[in-house]
Amino acid sequence: MEQNKGSIVTRLQGVKDKSGKSYNQLALETGLTNVYVAQLLRRQAQLKPQTAPVLRAALPDLPEDLLHEMMRPPLRSYDPNLIQDPTVYRLNEAVMHFGESIKDIINEEFGDGIMSAIDFYCSVDKIKGVDGKDRVVVTFDGKYLPHSEQRTIINKKNEKGTRSQEKYANT
Repeated sequence: MEQNKGSIVTRLQGVKDKSGKSYNQLALETGLTNVYVAQLLRRQAQLKPQTAPVLRAALPDLPEDLLHEMMRPPLRSYDPNLIQDPTVYRLNEAVMHFGESIKDIINEEFGDGIMSAIDFYCSVDKIKGVDGKDRVVVTFDGKYLPHSEQRTIINKKNEKGTRSQEKYANT
């Protein structure tokens, strides 16, 4: 029976809750970041076959059908109402407020390009500030991707006499 993403996530969260483990505990047991574990349990990331046994060991009550579902490519999406959650809203606000400055520094340090959200690691940590109060540290660690110059495509005849497209090298 086909299940929707919401019901799958509800079941996955139930397995996590039953385990009594935090995302940090699951991260330590699996060798994944805490955010990636959360992404897996929210069906925002695909569970890789080599990681499945490790996750199963960390969450022994994870049923086979959910484990199989987690290995399928997910529909990476979010509820548009999520922005109304205060935590998500503040994260968005921080990125928007600091965005131009962060972009300037990326361009200055790397050139014209972006930070990948595909080759990307994210973690959330709790530290004590100099004043002794709890602080949240969100780390975004993404591969730098330079923008390429878009050159024209030329049509050429290959040795079989059929046309193919050949691109100029990116510069």
